[in-house]
Amino acid sequence: MRRATKLVIAGVAAGAIAVGGASYAVAGGSDDDDTDRPITGSELEEASKAALEHTGEGRVTETEVGDEESYYEVEVTLDDGSQVDVQLDEQLNVVSDEADDESEPDDD
Repeated sequence: MRRATKLVIAGVAAGAIAVGGASYAVAGGSDDDDTDRPITGSELEEASKAALEHTGEGRVTETEVGDEESYYEVEVTLDDGSQVDVQLDEQLNVVSDEADDESEPDDD
């Protein structure tokens, strides 16, 4: 086989591997946090205000646009240290909330 043909085949194979890897990442093969996009600007201020009004206390510790459960997700750490994820729609109406328990259950 000629050298030029071998180089073309090697290039095509490398491209296929790169495309396959990118497809794997897009399809969910990567960590969920890799695609998180925080809320910014005036949207951040308004979403934070809505979430804090809903919880009645705490501070905003994390935000996300395009969450799998709603348009916005605002994580609020309450005064006792617990966390609540407040789900908001595009008009900043509360859709739901859920205690954010990141600890693993104790199997003792």
